[in-house]
Amino acid sequence: MKTLRLDANKPADVQLAGELLQAGELVAVPTETVYGLAADASNPEAVAKIFKAKGRPTDHPLITHIGSFEQLANWAADIPEWVESLTQCFWPGPLTLIFERHPNAPDVITGGLQTIGIRMPAHPVLLELLRNFNMAIAAPSANPYQKLSPTSAEQVMACMDGKIAAVLDGGNCMVGTESTILKVSQNRAQILRSGPISEIDLAPHLTVPVVTPEKHQYSVSGNKKRHYQPDARIMLLSAQEIATRAIPKNSKVGVMAYSPELKTIKCHHLSLMPNDHQSYRKRLFAALYEMDCKGCNELWIEAPPTGLSWLDIWDRLTRAAQK
Repeated sequence: MKTLRLDANKPADVQLAGELLQAGELVAVPTETVYGLAADASNPEAVAKIFKAKGRPTDHPLITHIGSFEQLANWAADIPEWVESLTQCFWPGPLTLIFERHPNAPDVITGGLQTIGIRMPAHPVLLELLRNFNMAIAAPSANPYQKLSPTSAEQVMACMDGKIAAVLDGGNCMVGTESTILKVSQNRAQILRSGPISEIDLAPHLTVPVVTPEKHQYSVSGNKKRHYQPDARIMLLSAQEIATRAIPKNSKVGVMAYSPELKTIKCHHLSLMPNDHQSYRKRLFAALYEMDCKGCNELWIEAPPTGLSWLDIWDRLTRAAQK
């Protein structure tokens, strides 16, 4: 299969992307978080292609992306009244909500579960496509299962070329990591995957308690022990540990650090990371991909700051570092 690289700035290319999706093909699309591998959510045969292209287990549920709040009732049942005011604050945006599924929602999307994850993406081109075609799409990240999530069309082509019909190039993703996943019920909200929207952000807009359990039994996207993994082995180290370790000459060790004292470390493969959360998040997956392109076989990553606002970064890095 020849994978087309389409330009999100060209209306004809966006139209073609929508037509390919309608025809049951897979198209990698830009979102504000990471690139998604999209299929028409109403077409179970098309959605099944996602699992084959990614090598993803079929019992691992997908997230459904919609273009309007009115579409929510087509996919979810038992929608609490307080949800609409929450979505007015955070949709479109990087917040996925877990509901009881609508009876018509295909099993292939939900992994056979009685729940479904839904969000409204904030990327303007994708949102326009969804609305113009009156479509919902199932779309996990556009990468092989458990590997590094792509934040550029180049990264998608590096791992998906020849496996899918097209990539709609919308530039680099503005957020850089996957959405927060929030399970909702009439009397409670639970964060099942940390993301750009934290418990601190959500709490003022909720009429029910919100909790972030350390462990849970729910199956949601990106929640496997090993996930988001580059080719190189990752070690999370303190700034002092990195500064005092000897890097062998001509080694394939890469260093990703943000502390000022590490800016002058002698390393052929050094990536200086931002020290603020939002910029670090946007840079994270792109920096890991660049280290793969340089052929690094080991990455020394300076452990990020602690605190609620950095939970999403800790989540991604600890899963990426699992052997």
